[in-house]
Amino acid sequence: MYSNRWAHALLSTGLMWFLLAIAFAPANKIYQQGLVALLWVPCIALAWSARARLAEAWRGQRVLFSLLLLMALWAVVSLYWTHAAEPDREFKRLLYIMFFVLFFPILADSKPEQVMRLMQWAGVGLAIAALVSMIKFFGLEHHDWRARLEGIGELSHPILGAYVIGVSVIWSLLWPPRTRPFQVGWCLALLVGAAFVVMSQSRGAVVALFFTVVALPIWWRHRRAFYLSAGTVAVVVVGFIVLEPLMMARGSSYRPEIFAAVIKMIELHPLTGLGLGSPYNVVAADGMRFDHSHNLFTHVGIELGLPGMLLWISIWLTVLWQAWRVRKTDLGRGLIGIWLFSTLAMQFDAASLTGSPRAEWFISWLPIGLASLLVWARGELAPAVIKSRVPPNQ
Repeated sequence: MYSNRWAHALLSTGLMWFLLAIAFAPANKIYQQGLVALLWVPCIALAWSARARLAEAWRGQRVLFSLLLLMALWAVVSLYWTHAAEPDREFKRLLYIMFFVLFFPILADSKPEQVMRLMQWAGVGLAIAALVSMIKFFGLEHHDWRARLEGIGELSHPILGAYVIGVSVIWSLLWPPRTRPFQVGWCLALLVGAAFVVMSQSRGAVVALFFTVVALPIWWRHRRAFYLSAGTVAVVVVGFIVLEPLMMARGSSYRPEIFAAVIKMIELHPLTGLGLGSPYNVVAADGMRFDHSHNLFTHVGIELGLPGMLLWISIWLTVLWQAWRVRKTDLGRGLIGIWLFSTLAMQFDAASLTGSPRAEWFISWLPIGLASLLVWARGELAPAVIKSRVPPNQ
């Protein structure tokens, strides 16, 4: 049933809603309700009929899924000592995450290129959202060009909006259209997305985007990667000279002080953490208070202790390891870029891992969902391997 045309259309709509409605949905409540109708419910309804595909994903990604299960179990155990106002709500969010990850193998149906094609179109859609945001913010609302750009919809937070657009620039860059007519629009979309990230003045997103593009030749041995890397360095050097006073005006934004305070918080509950979903405040040395740790790894350490943080690090490194093994495939190459951007972005302002779907999911659970498809990406290498084994006289 899951492979029927109507089912595929419904699942495709669910992915596009997740990727695009974060910008275009009129309210977060509508965004969440749309996910229930278009993603969670279809995934649950079709999971049994797609059990063969899910079993293939399990066999191919046994390490990754085992680590995810262990972390989920530890998170559930932590609900016994959590300070969360509604522990049952935290448990429900874990189920959301589980079905979100399972959604990708069901949608792909052993063809990762179907998911990649949808994400290509979503990249164009998010570039349009970035353009609309700039027109609205600077044109219609007449903000000074030195103001921090705020996007439309859930992209209104300058940092999180830049993370969403930034990661879409990376997957668009690494999954370009094949036909020349579409490549012009693709180039414009990349330029608009990059401009949005810079105008947001989110230094974490800018740094993540810069280093990801500069590092392309490490896993993509193509002359285009070297050109992009060198061109990015040249553009950023010029841009930094011009915009250096603006980008550095906010100093370190208390990040070193926050990190030092967070380490002390983890030391207070190193084994158990505060429990999944526990609210907390980080108090810096000068008394400044912050409602999260501004770093996804330390946030997990605060809530789930060192066991939870080590499990999350293991999951994250497993995604890289699996993607690196198939880096010569389109999916592997793209996922490495998404992983690197997300890893860098996590260091500066990510504030939630198990919350309801939001911008942070683009740099946490989306890469893991894509990693579940790598078992079929390995098949892209098979024809080349077989061909290389055929004797020349045949």
